[in-house]
Amino acid sequence: MRRTALGCVALGASASLLLSACGTDGGGGGDAEFDQGVTEVVNPSDEAGGTLRFAISGNIESTDPGNTYYGYVWNFSRYYARTLYTYAPAPGEEGRELVPDLAEGMPEVSDDGKSYTVKLKQGQKYEDGTEIVAEDVKYNIARSNFGPDALPNGPKYYKEHLADSGDYEGPYADTDDPLAGFDGIETPDDHTLVFHLKDTFVDFKYVLAQPQSAPVPAEADTGERYQEQVLSSGPYKFDGKWTPGNGLNLVRNEEWDPDSDQVRTALPDQITVEEGIDQDEIDQRLETGELDVALDGTGLGPAKKGEALTDDGVRTRLDNPENSAHYYLTVNTQVEPFDDVACRQAVQYAMNRDTVHRAWGGEAGGTPATQILPPAVPGSNPELDLYPSENGEGDIEEAEAKLEECGEDGGFEANLGVRSDRPAEVAAAEAIQQGLERAGIDVGIEKFPSDTFTNTQAGSPSFVHDNEMGLNIYGWMPDWPTGYGYFSQIIHGDAIKEAGNANISELDNEEINELLDEAITVEDEDERTKIYEEIDRLAMEEAVIVPMVFHKSVLYRPDTLTNVYFNPSWKMYDYMRLGTTEG
Repeated sequence: MRRTALGCVALGASASLLLSACGTDGGGGGDAEFDQGVTEVVNPSDEAGGTLRFAISGNIESTDPGNTYYGYVWNFSRYYARTLYTYAPAPGEEGRELVPDLAEGMPEVSDDGKSYTVKLKQGQKYEDGTEIVAEDVKYNIARSNFGPDALPNGPKYYKEHLADSGDYEGPYADTDDPLAGFDGIETPDDHTLVFHLKDTFVDFKYVLAQPQSAPVPAEADTGERYQEQVLSSGPYKFDGKWTPGNGLNLVRNEEWDPDSDQVRTALPDQITVEEGIDQDEIDQRLETGELDVALDGTGLGPAKKGEALTDDGVRTRLDNPENSAHYYLTVNTQVEPFDDVACRQAVQYAMNRDTVHRAWGGEAGGTPATQILPPAVPGSNPELDLYPSENGEGDIEEAEAKLEECGEDGGFEANLGVRSDRPAEVAAAEAIQQGLERAGIDVGIEKFPSDTFTNTQAGSPSFVHDNEMGLNIYGWMPDWPTGYGYFSQIIHGDAIKEAGNANISELDNEEINELLDEAITVEDEDERTKIYEEIDRLAMEEAVIVPMVFHKSVLYRPDTLTNVYFNPSWKMYDYMRLGTTEG
């Protein structure tokens, strides 16, 4: 049975985890406790082999590291796509630390904060034996950020912040020289990247950890079809082509060098993903041992959650962490009558947050929210509540006054979009429908699959306008643990995109935009925190996001799953350390 080079060697941030695992033979989760995986590694083992089995209720959003924005894909794609940096493989605060991946060390930053130099480790290879070079990283950033044919999913931080790239039309505009004119990144040699920024960006190091920094050679790129078979730079490679709905199979990549990798232990021989499996079936198969991990990382569905938490025999296999995710209702500023702030505020007052919270699973499902920023993000103010009501049940009198103010006395009809394969979101949509009806707002619920929701439905302004989707349920976790990492893609006017749009409300408030732009140039953390608190208040005044729940997932860890822990940066289990005792 193959054992990785990391099996009993302590490297960097992972030292304590590996030392605790050395000498174990895996198996047996009988001594585990409720919430143990939030603070420590459960069932530590260096046992290699077997098949690690994932499943998801919808389809994988995309396997392309340059074309994804779901957190679970950012976590999972590291099996086959290494990035410049990633997060330390550990539970608790240690798991928030950035560590080198393809890079040999942390970036060298210029005195003015506008230049970041990254050196790659030498000798790293793709699955076909060719060397990974700096230009391949630059190319993936180009294809995912620039030009009219840029990949639609995922953020555009590089486009927004790199200097000297405003006229660059992307790699598909000139196939003979796809990087001509892309001067925001220099590659003076095969192992060096120099990023030039327009202005100081104190959070830029976090951008370098996102999957858009995974290498993609120009000659391997097939545009949006690249997701069918990504060229692996990690310990696993595709076994055949992937098409949405047909599942994914990963096998070992023998060209991967474990000595260069402080993050991945690559214990399983094979990794499988089943798609389109009903959530209730996923939950049942986790409990019976027929499945190892629910891929989307959101935890057990509503039907199983309460039952599992009250079953002493099951409870020891559960973790119930706060994961920095805020699930909320977006109100679109470009769909009538929500173009009037008073109509948006009417929704805020009419919402029955108590019933929404109970629909979400109550205390185990999360904490009722009245502000936008999650508690774990600096700048979050739990006292911020601009639309108060008794017991969180809504203030119908105030809602009706706001309807009169916006010329909709008596109410109006509205459409609400929701992901059909997310049971908690569907239950919340029905609770919202009932709450708003009390004020005369007649809500029709429209359901869409999650793998297209953020790109072609809620994430497409033209679709939203044409179908009058004034309301949509959405969830957001910080791209990194700061106010800018949370806010920039969901309320900054410059983040509005034709597809893959996360600013679903299409808010473009000059004061908010300027404050966000200012915050990332401020080095003093306390001052930045005050700015983010003010931004939260201003966005709530605009009433474009109706807070619902700061999510707590109920994660199930079968006894056969080894090295299990919740990583606060991925907001779910850290997939790179998991192993299995099953053949």
